[in-house]
Amino acid sequence: MVAGLLLRAWPRGLAFGPGALSRLLSTGFDPGQYLQLSIVPTMHYQDSLPRLPIPKLEDTIRRYLSAQKPLLDDGQFRKTEQLCKSFENGIGKELHKQLVAQDKQNKHTSYISGPWFDMYLTARDPIVLNFNPFMSFNPDPKSEYNDQLTRATNMTVSAVRFLKTLRADLLEPEVFHLNPAKSDTDTFKRLIRFVPSSLSWYGAYLVNAYPLDMSQYFRLFNSTRLPKPSRDELFTDDKARHLLVLRKGHFYVFDVLDQDGNIVSASEIQAHLKYILSDSSLAPEFPLSYLTSENRDIWAELRQKLVSGGNEETLRKVDSAVFCLCLDDFPIKDLVHLSHNMLHGDGTNRWFDKSFNLIIAKDGTAAIHFEHAWGDGVAVLRFLNEVFKDSTQAPAITPRSQPANTDSSVAVQKLNFKLNDALKTGISAAKEKFDATMKTLTIDYIQFQRGGKEFLKKQKLSPDSVAQLAFQMALLQQYGQTVATYESCSTAAFKHGRTETIRPASIFTKRCSEAFVREPSKHSAGELQHMIAKCSTHHNQLTKEAAMGQGFDRHLFALRYLGAARGIDLPELYLDPAYRQINHNILSTSTLSSPAVNIGGFAPVVPDGFGIAYAVHDNWIGCNVSAYQGRNAHEFLQCVEKALEGMFDALEGKAIKS
Repeated sequence: MVAGLLLRAWPRGLAFGPGALSRLLSTGFDPGQYLQLSIVPTMHYQDSLPRLPIPKLEDTIRRYLSAQKPLLDDGQFRKTEQLCKSFENGIGKELHKQLVAQDKQNKHTSYISGPWFDMYLTARDPIVLNFNPFMSFNPDPKSEYNDQLTRATNMTVSAVRFLKTLRADLLEPEVFHLNPAKSDTDTFKRLIRFVPSSLSWYGAYLVNAYPLDMSQYFRLFNSTRLPKPSRDELFTDDKARHLLVLRKGHFYVFDVLDQDGNIVSASEIQAHLKYILSDSSLAPEFPLSYLTSENRDIWAELRQKLVSGGNEETLRKVDSAVFCLCLDDFPIKDLVHLSHNMLHGDGTNRWFDKSFNLIIAKDGTAAIHFEHAWGDGVAVLRFLNEVFKDSTQAPAITPRSQPANTDSSVAVQKLNFKLNDALKTGISAAKEKFDATMKTLTIDYIQFQRGGKEFLKKQKLSPDSVAQLAFQMALLQQYGQTVATYESCSTAAFKHGRTETIRPASIFTKRCSEAFVREPSKHSAGELQHMIAKCSTHHNQLTKEAAMGQGFDRHLFALRYLGAARGIDLPELYLDPAYRQINHNILSTSTLSSPAVNIGGFAPVVPDGFGIAYAVHDNWIGCNVSAYQGRNAHEFLQCVEKALEGMFDALEGKAIKS
């Protein structure tokens, strides 16, 4: 239901037909306000996207048991197998039938969309660390453009250009091209724009192009997650024209769009940001931002106190702002410092509830920290890529540009909040909890320089499978176990798809890990190569299934959600310790690579787990790992490095050292 509303609420904007662009240009339309002028409307494919399939129940059970196999001993597995059979032939069969019937009634969305929004919005844990990830930008290739004021101005202008392009339907649709020579061409675009939206997806499919769901994009801007008792709400006000800027825990707003919807001149934006950077006020004694790091019910109660204490209008300015720009007053020392700062910072200079915070440090190091309920990495990564490209290739100002001669003290409003004793106590308590939690988080990073995609593809191996196999080996080396492992996979090829889980721990990775970790000298390089190849083949199959909506996690989740919604007692399958264990993801992993991204990261999803953000580049592998006290990120990464060394030795035909 929620996702249905998202789609219906989408601002359609201008649908550009033949000749429309030239007519607009002749009426004073300014192309400099936009990132792109796509001849195919942004949402052209949305109506005809295929629907996310519900897997067959027998396939889900088979996949679930296959993922359980490496985690259980024979006795445990037989018990789980029994519970699965009972579920498949009993209550599971009935719930599956009801889920399929419900799905047929809701053709405007996917079967997972509503439950998935609910899962995020009903969670009461603080969103910082538990949900919000970050992605950091590479530095501007022209070093002088990394000056904080210059980069903040350029990125702000590029971000607002993205907003305008998106809302005018001029942003290139998000399409996965399997054969770009056929589908990513002007000829194809000129043809496909004439195909009605209800059929456009099929036209793309004929040339091996797969349009992706873009229903989440409108939540990028003017959006905030509002804390409410029991279940939060997503709020969007696309009429607001102002930017929210945080510096030293102070809040400032100024318009980045004028009354006609045009972007305020870059020199004015530069002047306003310069004015904010020159404010010498000391940090507030009670920084309000800490409240967004609180338990959601506690924050909901305190927010109500803020509203009733005369802060409603001020909060509205925070919630409705185009986005939140955070200007930090210190440079970044190294990648570990970068990760800590962009993932959580000191709690004073972020508004964790905003759809995203664009953070820019004193030395111009920049990152996006985003709230996860409204959307997934696909939308955020597209935004990040476009902002990086535009701000570096078509910067709005240069380091020599002079700020506009304008009175920023009038244009920039500093927000002041009225705080009573209860709110001050609440902020102090939130700070105490925040500081205590952050002390328990460790982060470490490695760059494995011996090889990457190029070498592994020559060996006919999936680079992702090799990285995942290294994590399995590292955990076995460090803790002597094979554990529940989660790898995120987008299902954006389907209407209102979100994500599915790839389960990288398998009987193949277990055998291969044990061979490398426990008995390398007993196997020839050829035998080890054969084991790695088997892991790669199986991992490719799992990845393909997940991307096509054929995993088991979301299906089992939806069946459980439906049963609970209908007041049915929790089926035994979900009470099985094995079910609890496979959903206690000690290794939580996610990969992304982009020329714009330096490093990304997130916290572990369980107290005794690891949060692993990694990327396999052409000639190296980067891995950023977080852990809480009780687990050691540094030691784990040493084991990952050792595992990669061992695999590369085997692939090069060398003997493996014990």
